[in-house]
Amino acid sequence: MPRDFQRPFTLPAGATEIVCVRHGSSAGIADGHTLGLVDGHSDPPLSDRGHVQADAVAQRLRGTDARRLFITPLRRTAQTAEPLARVLDLAPVVIEELREVHLGEWEGQLSSRMGDDPVSAEILATGRWDVIPDAEDMDAFSARITAGMARMADAVGPDGTGVAVLHGGVIAEACRQATDSLAFAFLYAENASITRLLRLDSGRWALRTFNDIAHLTELAEATR
Repeated sequence: MPRDFQRPFTLPAGATEIVCVRHGSSAGIADGHTLGLVDGHSDPPLSDRGHVQADAVAQRLRGTDARRLFITPLRRTAQTAEPLARVLDLAPVVIEELREVHLGEWEGQLSSRMGDDPVSAEILATGRWDVIPDAEDMDAFSARITAGMARMADAVGPDGTGVAVLHGGVIAEACRQATDSLAFAFLYAENASITRLLRLDSGRWALRTFNDIAHLTELAEATR
């Protein structure tokens, strides 16, 4: 029987859904302190606001029939996942391949340098992070995201859902691969937003939703 595309969404037969949550807002570097690095990656904790966002995500996804919960090696994803792990009753699994893109000389400084540094224009024009000195090769980054997404989908299996707390650059690259879009077309996922990707029975990836922030509306209104 033909699929009715006007009916409410149901997971296609044999497909796997990965619910991608961008981690909550990170704390800044306090005056007089140095940037902590884990294997060369900046590793700030969540800010107070980030913890509130994490709780909001957990309430939004409460009741999700998820088989697995995934995080990256960086603590902002682990901290965001803590309330999710409680409501979903799942132990987070670390996916090493899905750590954030390494930005070389800009590591931990993207917000402060983007726009002011002359390299910014080249980053946006080329759609490549590796124009930053010592940044990770974009092709290598793309390959490890492909591998990490496949690893998650394989662990969840067909006809199932997994939840993954990831980084903005990782979500952008996963969406780019699913849609064959320009490199930075999906760069603007907000902290604690939800993006849903499907790996279909054919092996092809599809984007279902991007940057869903309905659960964050009250938080935004409270800070106006």
